[in-house]
Amino acid sequence: MKELIEMIAKALVDSPDQVVVHAIEGEQSTVLELRVAQSDLGKVIGKQGRTARAIRTILGASGMKLRRRFTLEILE
Repeated sequence: MKELIEMIAKALVDSPDQVVVHAIEGEQSTVLELRVAQSDLGKVIGKQGRTARAIRTILGASGMKLRRRFTLEILE
């Protein structure tokens, strides 16, 4: 999952070298923290959060297959 989010984020931003994804494992869920350059933050979030919501939807669908819950946090 970490690689999936990293690949999606790198495709969206202007500075793909500054994309960092950190996974925090829990018992039944995993929190994925996404950091991008300050100038690329709007591109990852999208208008009214649509892009971020789409990424979270992909995570939810993939998590169903793996029987695990994933949460995406976009950090500044």
